[in-house]
Amino acid sequence: MSDRGIPVSPMHMNGYGSHTLSLWDAAGERYWVKFHFKTEQGHKHYTNGETVDVIGNSRETYQEALYGGIEDGKLPRWKVQVQIMPEMDAEKTSYNPFDLTKVWPHADYPCIDIGVMELNRNPDNYFAEIENAAFSPSNIVPGIGFSPDKMLQARIFSYADAHRHRLGTHYDTIPVNQPKCPVHHYHRDGQMNVFGGIKTGNTEAYYEPNSFNGPVEAPSAKEPPLRIDGDAERYNHRDGNDDFGQVKALFDLFDDAHRNRLYANIATAMQGAPEDIIKRQIALFAQVDPAYGAGVAKATGVSG
Repeated sequence: MSDRGIPVSPMHMNGYGSHTLSLWDAAGERYWVKFHFKTEQGHKHYTNGETVDVIGNSRETYQEALYGGIEDGKLPRWKVQVQIMPEMDAEKTSYNPFDLTKVWPHADYPCIDIGVMELNRNPDNYFAEIENAAFSPSNIVPGIGFSPDKMLQARIFSYADAHRHRLGTHYDTIPVNQPKCPVHHYHRDGQMNVFGGIKTGNTEAYYEPNSFNGPVEAPSAKEPPLRIDGDAERYNHRDGNDDFGQVKALFDLFDDAHRNRLYANIATAMQGAPEDIIKRQIALFAQVDPAYGAGVAKATGVSG
């Protein structure tokens, strides 16, 4: 919950990959990585009160601001950054580096600039280029891999499955989703086959290995082995997990104005919730900092 309210447009927002991925080099050395996209347009926000008028005038203000900015030649840009963690550091951190709810302190793993992302045109056909777009973390290139991030592991499967259900078996052949360079594989037939035979042009090859000159495995795309030690079993991820330390560190950075906006925003978001649920949530805020719990209690009018 931001203390500042709602960003004025997507152009004034940072983007965070959140998940931990991996990079590896030619020597097979793995590094854990987080990707960040930092807006170059600056941060601008509406208060909750201001958004009432904005949304009252148009529910599509985000899309309008983004589309209009690009149409007017004000091309939005984001600085692309990575945080890099040596593989074995994951055993030393006081937090779980694969936990989606945790951040890596920038003092330990500084953000490194690697490029810029720019949106430089609007779609010619919104349905074809936007509604048909299928993004999935399972789409990777050699040198980038996954991690023991539990949520990422689930999304590797669920996103691609959702696209197959929504767009068809061969959603990756829709023009907006097609790779820009040839990809040789054995995906063929089934719903939405719009390309005819197998992409190699050899209809006799169905699997690998075969005797018909079909595509073969690319060893360069194979991830290095993952170091594992101990027994594999179900575990409670909350055991020994600090859910409050990083939140308190951020809360401590807020001045009174920040905190008061935060309390008000949370109180607005919890309107209509049963009082016992609000009390439970206030108790969680108090574990971050007693002032946090007291501030939300006052804003909601509910005693913790």
